[in-house]
Amino acid sequence: MRLKCSHVAERQYCCDVCSKTFTRKYNLITHKRLHSGERPYYCDVCGKTFTQKAALTKHKRLHSGERPYCCDVCSKTFTQKSNLIAHKRVHSGERLYWCDICSKTFTHNSSLLSHKRVHGGERPNCCYVCSKSFSDKSNLKTHTFT
Repeated sequence: MRLKCSHVAERQYCCDVCSKTFTRKYNLITHKRLHSGERPYYCDVCGKTFTQKAALTKHKRLHSGERPYCCDVCSKTFTQKSNLIAHKRVHSGERLYWCDICSKTFTHNSSLLSHKRVHGGERPNCCYVCSKSFSDKSNLKTHTFT
């Protein structure tokens, strides 16, 4: 049985390379840059290039030190709104991510993914000096600098 997409008319812009569809022409134009390698937005400080203007704007904050997003609880500032939203979970105690093996909860998905390596025995972070491996990158960094 084949399902009919009820939103086909809404996704009228189609990539002629991979057939991915988009609701907005701008999203198609940006997507096509992945295929062409075009990166029209240029950082005049370091020369790094970007496919989207918004990515360049975020990047420039690294050079300027601008941190426009401020936590209303502790006044910590951030370069990106998404980082502020994630930070606020520290104050609220909200833990959106949980391990389906041991039920431990986390405020960040990246912490959950790192934790799951413990259960699987995965240790992808390897010391280039002694070849000792670690499940978490921060543990490798601690090992490297001690």
